[in-house]
Amino acid sequence: MNSPIKTTSMTPHSFDIPHLHTVLEQQKHAYQRHPLPSAKERIDRLARLKRILVKYQDQFAEAINQDYGNRSIGETKIGELLTCLEQIKYYSKHLTHWMKPSKRHVGIIHQPAKAWVQYQPLGVVGIIAPWNYPLLLSVGPLICAIAAGNNAMIKISSASSNFGRALEKALGEAFSTELVAVINGGGPVSDAFSHLAFDKIIFTGSTEIGKTVMAAASENLVPVILELGGKSPVLVHPSIDLKDVAQRLAAGKLWNAGQTCVAPDYMFLPKGKTAEFIEHFRACVENMYADIAYNQDYTSIINDKQYNRLQGYLEDACNQGAKMIEINPKHEDLTAVRKIAPTLLTGVTTEMRIMKEEIFGPILPIMEYDQIDDVIDFINSRPRPLALYYFDFDQARADYVAQHTHSGHFGQNTVLTHVAQDDLPFGGVGASGMGKYHGPEGFFSLSHERSVMSNPKLYSLKFILPPFNKPIHKLISKTLLR
Repeated sequence: MNSPIKTTSMTPHSFDIPHLHTVLEQQKHAYQRHPLPSAKERIDRLARLKRILVKYQDQFAEAINQDYGNRSIGETKIGELLTCLEQIKYYSKHLTHWMKPSKRHVGIIHQPAKAWVQYQPLGVVGIIAPWNYPLLLSVGPLICAIAAGNNAMIKISSASSNFGRALEKALGEAFSTELVAVINGGGPVSDAFSHLAFDKIIFTGSTEIGKTVMAAASENLVPVILELGGKSPVLVHPSIDLKDVAQRLAAGKLWNAGQTCVAPDYMFLPKGKTAEFIEHFRACVENMYADIAYNQDYTSIINDKQYNRLQGYLEDACNQGAKMIEINPKHEDLTAVRKIAPTLLTGVTTEMRIMKEEIFGPILPIMEYDQIDDVIDFINSRPRPLALYYFDFDQARADYVAQHTHSGHFGQNTVLTHVAQDDLPFGGVGASGMGKYHGPEGFFSLSHERSVMSNPKLYSLKFILPPFNKPIHKLISKTLLR
């Protein structure tokens, strides 16, 4: 979920920069006119969004397919559309409860006052979506924003121009631009968007671009949720069946051809287990993808820039002594279709580029270990990842690894699937991001927690006002100040 937004000669500029400010002002005025949509209104908006997603699902899938050159229709509908529909169902079910004021305790000297927290919409939320999951990572944050009662502007990556046009048309059918607006455009538009005075920004992309978005947002003191990336490790315990591990890893690593921010980025196997794992992994790949070149289920790399970057990683690794195991059942030439076959790397070192930078492709480096604590030390010495995956059915050992590491997510015997869990927060820690959405955290992250305190006719504080030599002060000293 990590890609910078770049301008190309084919990028549509449906919104010029002055118009961005116009749309934002329209949304802010609309919010001021109606600052607290009821639960019924929010649920209705989510229902409208659901209807439009279902109606345009084929257009969305085909548009994304065109942007990629080849993107699995099945992956788009299951991984993006279905996840969004389930998320709508989840928020529609729970938002009424979350909107209720939360009663809070009042200190003894302030009694009989009352205190509570009310949850207000923030106003206008800016959403900056990447190219790798353009539907999920634009509509997913939008669902959170709508559930919390906000208006929203969505910036689509210029690498997703076909999808951007489809989404603009679809959401324009469901909502006025005063409520939801889709912005298409390249570099200058992206930069201007990140400088707008939103009430909050949700950005999904690379750590490098995340820093620039955060800097731009700071000019207007706009708070940010940054969903970034990093290198998500896999640690496999000696006790577990490697055939099972291989199947689960192959499914997660090769989804979207590895162009996923929470994809396994490198793995640690017990010493002497690599050859066995490779054979199991090969069998899983060949079972899913009997051929690759013109297999619609195996996604292409998004563009030449990303393809060349990945080829550069492989060349650098091999030049430094790594062994490359390419799983290409029919030995097809994949260059013309901009695909990279599932590839394992052994003999890797930390000096190789592939171990320094997020891969974002169907390549998995493998290292071996003697002691799990050595792996934990290795992981902890590097920037905190967006996800950490541990394979072991022993809960005590899994708890030990979880308690001695930091990551945005800890996955035990599974990869990727946490992103589709409606009730789990999603986000990173440290270099892999800040802030959360999904789950209740998505609602509360996009709400203002306004504290409220109400005093009755009895003003209790009058009894402790100066001078501070009354009997009540002596009582406070003896009972409370100790």
